[in-house]
Amino acid sequence: MHDLSLMSLVSLYALLAMIGALMLILFVWQLQVLRGKAMANPDGTADSWQEQKILYGLALADIVVTCPLTFVGITLVLMASSWGFLLMAMIGFWMVWINLATTVTSLKFERPQMTLMWFIAFPFAGLVGLAFLLWIIVHFEAVFAV
Repeated sequence: MHDLSLMSLVSLYALLAMIGALMLILFVWQLQVLRGKAMANPDGTADSWQEQKILYGLALADIVVTCPLTFVGITLVLMASSWGFLLMAMIGFWMVWINLATTVTSLKFERPQMTLMWFIAFPFAGLVGLAFLLWIIVHFEAVFAV
């Protein structure tokens, strides 16, 4: 990782900060869902496990698996461990996958207005995950050099 340019490091730290902030928001959001509070989405839907029982399992999985693994991955990346980059690549893939699924579902079934809040709530995290995956591909040799 010592072979990275200043711009590469700045972009890495910016992506890690965005991913960390998004995961912190996700943790708080899912904690509220887990506690039984119906959380309103910008497309007019609500995350409530009383109405959709699967949301309880999703909230629990995010709190117990996704968010902690993300923070472990960020910590490992900051320690210049290739394991951290590998873990964060998997988190980036998860961010693309889950946010693509929620964005398509919102567009298909809810037909929301394209507001800034909708963009931040649905496709933004997927774009951040994609940006991190692209960063990993571009800097693959510098990150995973033996």
